[in-house]
Amino acid sequence: MKVELNKITVRELTKNYKDNKDGGVVGYDGKLDIRPPYQREFVYKDNQRDAVLQTVNNGFPLNVMYWALKSDGTYEIIDGQQRTISLCQYVDNDFSINGMAFHNLTKEQQNKILDYELTVYICEGSEGEKLDWFRTINIAGEQLTNQELRNAVYSGSWVTDAKRYFSKKHCVASKIAKDYLSGSAIRQDYLETAIKWISNNKIEDYMSKNQHNKDAEDLWLYFESVIEWVESLFKVKRKFMKGIDWGMLYNKYKTINLDPNQVEIKVKKLLFDDDVTNKKGIYKYIITNNEKHLSIRTFSINIKQKVYEKQNGVCPVCNKYFDLKDMEADHIIPWSKGGSTNESNCQLLCIEDNRSKSNK
Repeated sequence: MKVELNKITVRELTKNYKDNKDGGVVGYDGKLDIRPPYQREFVYKDNQRDAVLQTVNNGFPLNVMYWALKSDGTYEIIDGQQRTISLCQYVDNDFSINGMAFHNLTKEQQNKILDYELTVYICEGSEGEKLDWFRTINIAGEQLTNQELRNAVYSGSWVTDAKRYFSKKHCVASKIAKDYLSGSAIRQDYLETAIKWISNNKIEDYMSKNQHNKDAEDLWLYFESVIEWVESLFKVKRKFMKGIDWGMLYNKYKTINLDPNQVEIKVKKLLFDDDVTNKKGIYKYIITNNEKHLSIRTFSINIKQKVYEKQNGVCPVCNKYFDLKDMEADHIIPWSKGGSTNESNCQLLCIEDNRSKSNK
């Protein structure tokens, strides 16, 4: 990895600045991609934008910026997009500060801004080295998410097309799956989730393999299949369904044969069961039949003490005496067969007998 320190003036940075309004923003005489595919939209508030210009006007140091050298000899911004656009927009007379646009300033005032030197680190290296470097410098301000960092490393036709499906505010992924996904499309959470599912959590391997593909249609078709599968099983949308790893369940259980009407009856029953403390886990339980997802309510310390005294410290299986700390609470009638987590359905077994019973 090669890292080079440069001093670049605002005059050089803003030369031939263009905002094409379609996502493409360039500066530095057309040699700097200010908004690469992995970067978010301009998010600075007016006071943040104005503070950048005040820093420059006062001659104070502005935080360093980071660019990456591309294979064609041009550059792309890794960190510093918001500050760069603030400077370019002001010089381009897009806004004013205290009623003064750039063209209202005296020549001397204009030159003070244009001659201000920015500190820019330019890196050159492999994709893996760039990713490590991005993570290292991404420590202040509006930090990039892990997926935004990956988009930076594996930018190209595939990422651009994938973002069309998953990364816009009103993208198609949001329209069909917002009730099932956590996070934000704009911050790349939806895209990260979709790639995680299709790759079985090998996101970077998948992006590396597909980087130069012309489109991300395979990812989209897979994602559609996952959502269609979920909706075929669960007819009623509930808040507990958001954020579940649906794709991981789909990958393993997509051939499962369940009656959606019976599924809904079961969901309602579990939602009303006070012993089920993890309502989100209901959906995983119905698909996998694994009770661990429900986090069944455990017996309280008070109940354990009462039952211990009733049993006189004797395990009813082996008829041996044990200290309370060497015994575990057990449902006499298992929860799966309708047993409740209350004193009348509790017994204390020695650890060995309880574990032996659980394994049967």
